[in-house]
Amino acid sequence: MAQRVARNLGWALAVVLRRWHDGVEDVLNDIPHGSRGYHVLSTVVHEDLPTQAALAAHLSIDRTVMTYLIDALEAAGLVERKPDPADRRARRIVATDHGRKVLAAAERRVGAVEQAMLAALAPDEQAVFQELTQRAASRIHYEDPDADPCTAVQEALGERP
Repeated sequence: MAQRVARNLGWALAVVLRRWHDGVEDVLNDIPHGSRGYHVLSTVVHEDLPTQAALAAHLSIDRTVMTYLIDALEAAGLVERKPDPADRRARRIVATDHGRKVLAAAERRVGAVEQAMLAALAPDEQAVFQELTQRAASRIHYEDPDADPCTAVQEALGERP
């Protein structure tokens, strides 16, 4: 490295987060609300959450905000609301075939951004970095499930939540 930066975990995480955010926002222009919409769509496809409220709780997104996100994803034809057979008052959020295709393409693009972002690491180091980061994030989320990670990202990037 040309210059040595003081060891500071917060600074390092902020630099990585900024690069990730800038990179993925550039490649997620086909998904409403960019990375936030991507996380919602990805969770709809990959997790089995029974209701919109459960989806909001899982992602630590305010239920009102989740409604707007789902509205936008639905208007784009990526998801649809279906009655929950177990509770007629509730709605399940289900990805459309189009939504699954859009997500698959987005995941490839996000993967390329992440690989480029971590290019300074060997492939096995990239895998370890991702595993350890995921483990730390899961533990933090378990300890504080109501913390909205999207708000934290916006604040860290100097954007308004």
